[in-house]
Amino acid sequence: MLETSARLLKLLSLLQAHREWSGPELAGRLGVSTRTIRNDVERLRSLGYPVHATPGVAGGYRLGAGAALPPLLLDDEEAVAVAVGLGRAAGGGVEGIEETSVRALAKLEQVLPSRLRHRVSALNAYTVQVPGSAPSVAPSVAPEVLTTIANAARDRERLRFDYTGHEGEVTARDVEPYRLAHRRGRWYLLGYDVRREDWRTFRVDRLRPRVPSGPRFAPRELPGDGDVAMYVEKGVNTAMWRYRATVLLHAPAGQVGHLPPGLEPEPVDEATCLLRLGGDDVGGMAAWLGFLGVDFEVLDPPELVEAVAVLGERYRRAAARRPSS
Repeated sequence: MLETSARLLKLLSLLQAHREWSGPELAGRLGVSTRTIRNDVERLRSLGYPVHATPGVAGGYRLGAGAALPPLLLDDEEAVAVAVGLGRAAGGGVEGIEETSVRALAKLEQVLPSRLRHRVSALNAYTVQVPGSAPSVAPSVAPEVLTTIANAARDRERLRFDYTGHEGEVTARDVEPYRLAHRRGRWYLLGYDVRREDWRTFRVDRLRPRVPSGPRFAPRELPGDGDVAMYVEKGVNTAMWRYRATVLLHAPAGQVGHLPPGLEPEPVDEATCLLRLGGDDVGGMAAWLGFLGVDFEVLDPPELVEAVAVLGERYRRAAARRPSS
């Protein structure tokens, strides 16, 4: 019975991975006769799996869609990927799907092997969902990278990884991982960079973990009110970009509007405040600053100072060409 059951599982795995198999191909893979394959196919059908057969020399077997959902065979990474997707859906974002996702995730975790259950539970416990619509195309991240980061955060082990920056430069990082964040289709790591002695936000698709991991660490408190989503938004709006700017606004901090989440002006005095922002295009940054509707001074970088000067001169020329009344 054990031999037959193992063979059925192997047969089902082959049918799920391939569009169509001939009888001799399946028999050769499983080391049995074509008659045994026919018998095993009938057993699968009795269990609810719709296995279609096409007669003739060019015929074969393929797994079709059934009226009911039979058990699925998933490998380790597929099981983790499904659990991650259910965990994100359970956290909201699709109306009416949260409760259903929680039930499905609970059922999946019950049948996961302990090695996978620990990985999935760590990932869901140490991930924060940041609201926002996802782009049409987002960089992919391997499930094993996510679980490696989550396990390091759970076990309080430093994470060592190679990180690729905007210009393609690769640097070695030594980070105390705090949380993963899923924001608009992208994954981010929020952690304390030991060498830079500061909290940083990293895009997960740009990092490559090193083995072995670093030593254990004592957990730190996240600055501010501990809002991971807000901290990641702030990091994405500054550190993730090619240019990082500091701008002095000639207005009280409470009177500056049109700011996206994560950008908060820092009061200097009753009449001015500092704004730190980032972007890949200094021309676009210069134009956006004009939308704020207040006077400002760009303190850095020089590229943004030049872009503002170019834009200001263009507006001056445009104003000078207005027709006389």
